[in-house]
Amino acid sequence: MKLTELLAPAKDYETAVDAIDCGADAVYIGGSKFGARYAAGNSIDDIGRTVEYAHKFGVRVYATLNTLLFDDEIEEARRQAESLVDTGVDALIVQDAAYCRMGLRAELHASTQMCNMTPEHTAFLADCGFSRVILERALSLEEIRRIASVTDAEIECFVHGAICVGHSGRCFLSRSTCERSGNRGACSQPCRLPYDLTDADRNVIIKGRHLLSLRDMSLEKRIGDLLDAWVTSFKIEGRLKDRIYVRNIVSHYRRALDEAMASRGGFARSSAGYSRPEFVSDPTKSFTRGGTEYYLDGKCAGSASFDTPKAVGEYLGRVVSADRRGFVIDGRKPAAGDGICFITADGLKGTNINGIEGDRIIPNRMDDITVGCVIYRNFDRVFAKSVENARLRRSIGCRAEVSVGHDCLTMTFTDEESVSVTVTAAGTFDKASDAERMNSVVRTQTAKSGDTIFDITEVTVRNDDGLFVPSSVLNSLRREGLQRLANARTERRGERRIFVENRDVPYYKKSLSAQDNVTNRLSEEFYRTHGVENIERGLDLRDSTVGECVMRTSYCLRREIGECLKEGSRLRGELWLEHGINRYLLQFDCARCEMSLVDCTKR
Repeated sequence: MKLTELLAPAKDYETAVDAIDCGADAVYIGGSKFGARYAAGNSIDDIGRTVEYAHKFGVRVYATLNTLLFDDEIEEARRQAESLVDTGVDALIVQDAAYCRMGLRAELHASTQMCNMTPEHTAFLADCGFSRVILERALSLEEIRRIASVTDAEIECFVHGAICVGHSGRCFLSRSTCERSGNRGACSQPCRLPYDLTDADRNVIIKGRHLLSLRDMSLEKRIGDLLDAWVTSFKIEGRLKDRIYVRNIVSHYRRALDEAMASRGGFARSSAGYSRPEFVSDPTKSFTRGGTEYYLDGKCAGSASFDTPKAVGEYLGRVVSADRRGFVIDGRKPAAGDGICFITADGLKGTNINGIEGDRIIPNRMDDITVGCVIYRNFDRVFAKSVENARLRRSIGCRAEVSVGHDCLTMTFTDEESVSVTVTAAGTFDKASDAERMNSVVRTQTAKSGDTIFDITEVTVRNDDGLFVPSSVLNSLRREGLQRLANARTERRGERRIFVENRDVPYYKKSLSAQDNVTNRLSEEFYRTHGVENIERGLDLRDSTVGECVMRTSYCLRREIGECLKEGSRLRGELWLEHGINRYLLQFDCARCEMSLVDCTKR
């Protein structure tokens, strides 16, 4: 039986609890520093609370330490890593190879920021102590299969959420525009800005469009294909997303993963319990820039969102008539209190709905709403309220055995993972006037699980002498037993797959460029041990990125606009992207079907 994992983002403790209650098998959460989302840091105490709650359900907790380290940060990063391990986190997600040389007794996962794209790279990381490799989002299904076939390390893939247009960990676009670096957890997201596409003479080919902004990944229909490719962990992006987003998306992918596993057989969830959210999930009603399967079936056009980098939401319809107060569309109507948006020549605009009058929709303002406008709903008030107010409960199946003796009452509780506790109560128990009715009362009182994490699905009673037990005694012993069972689950230590680095394994390259992110002495020591001879200082250590490749990407702008060089493009010569003072030369590697941006800004 192969275990699978639905991995959810957690901005904080409360969001983690929501993700767990909605069916996540694991959550990933950031510590106070050294995480790729600097705005999603948490104290050690809060991570400890998260671990305690998660482990009741056998849910694993991963702490993110996925930024590059400088020499003067190594000791602080080591202390934080050790503190996180001491709280009980199950693994550390890291980008910097320095963590391999800190002597940590920790399970290590290779962050997607390590740019995990090839079988050679993945196999090397597995030999160097990483129990799991998180793949770059741009890989095809066939590439994922090839990677999984060469390693025993677990394979983790993103299935939902925002896509970084550059190869993860190899994008320095933010660093080229300001001091903020994506490799240091502070990306300013310049890929979401509007750019002009120009030629060598600075003639404008496309003006003011979001030429690097991608849609959001949505692989809900491809979960089965990823299972067949031996993906272990299915990851939802979004450590900055709110609780409504997490509840909705986790619930949706829980159902999708369960259905895919059930249709195949041979797969099982890696955590315990089942969730019963009181709402029907719908990913179109949470933040989305429009869904794409990206390059899962190979590289193709259609993944970009030139009009806007913002969430547009669900399609409603097209405006067929409009006046100064309201409009009519040819599709579904929103409701009062909803938010709508539409794309104009000046970009995405939006407003709220004040009311509905028959077929007419009355918005807060009619500015730029004209016949032909496509209307999207980016906030569904009723849905958001239903998710926010929904009662969430995750419960673990449990069976109980009750034995009644003349001087002792015994209860044994065994959960679905065979964790078991036995509790007893001394007393004097005399004959019951109605033995059959007494046994029915014992079963009824024992089956009450109340607000615990358990559902008692089966009760076996042994009361051969037909003895009477007061309900108060039954209830008290049941509460004690279920509390002890919960404690036993929390105290269990999940298996940590701690692998030892094989220092004899050679790296598959002899030289590392500035884009390979060696920014401290421990990382350099790591690669030199594995045979790397030439190591440039990481680009994040430099004062300027001018003249350097600041992004390599599987996304190709030529392909996206129908000007692929392999297919006889009319656009010949150099192409450039410009925004303000920033200017980038586009380079095209047609053999690999990749594009690069070189910083040519004059400063």
